[in-house]
Amino acid sequence: MKAVKACYECLKRLACQAVDLAAVSEDAKRRAQAVAIAVLDNSFSLDEMTIVIASRIHHVIKTITSNPDPYREMKNREVELASQWHREIGSGHEDDYDTCLRLAALGNTIDFFKPYDVLVEELKRPVQFTIDHSRKFEEMLKQGGNLLYLADNAGEAFFDLHFVKLLSRWCNVTYVVKEKPVQNDITMDDLKRAGLESEFGRIITTGTATPGIDFKVASPEFTHEYETADLVFAKGMGYWESLSELPAVGRVFHCLMTKCQPVSDSLGVPLNSYVSMLR
Repeated sequence: MKAVKACYECLKRLACQAVDLAAVSEDAKRRAQAVAIAVLDNSFSLDEMTIVIASRIHHVIKTITSNPDPYREMKNREVELASQWHREIGSGHEDDYDTCLRLAALGNTIDFFKPYDVLVEELKRPVQFTIDHSRKFEEMLKQGGNLLYLADNAGEAFFDLHFVKLLSRWCNVTYVVKEKPVQNDITMDDLKRAGLESEFGRIITTGTATPGIDFKVASPEFTHEYETADLVFAKGMGYWESLSELPAVGRVFHCLMTKCQPVSDSLGVPLNSYVSMLR
């Protein structure tokens, strides 16, 4: 999906947040914020994807502050929270497709924009899909083949784990993380720090440091894997924002919570809806 007018203020908040997390000195914060807002102003267009604009903002902030991973501490806190919650919520349901899928969707609730107490309350709520194509996806999974699992935020890996292991009974699963840090998206280093590197089987990266995926800068390996996969499981809003710009092919299954109004509107669902949609 392309940006809408409401995306400007969200991207501005993102820039300010990233600066606060990245910079130590007040002088560095002022310089980074000024340049980041200038990049936003120069880049913002209703003909551009928000993930592309966000990537430019993050790049200049990391360059000016000499901080390659501004969200590292936040990701560590998310991983700690997710580790606790997935044990309480997910134990005993490792063989149930519906429960594992809902647990994976629940992980997408974890969001660095939300206050901690709000996040905890949302993690307690049951997952009900406003759009639900899970039965059709299950039928396709049981036909076998190669499945590309596009992971989202660092804390979600714990919530993904049961589902990935279940999917591996039917398909050859490849778990995909980001090559380099961007926002709180999971990287290979994050998986290692969480002690999960050996749990997911085959793992590759997108070759990028962008939210979602920008095929203009993605690695040839990832692009080949995406184009040849029988099925793609895409977690989170970033992948919806980017992959929805491509023609529907009937093999990409989006699993997300709609945390902003523009994304909700693009899917035709209320704000904070869970969506499991084959496209």
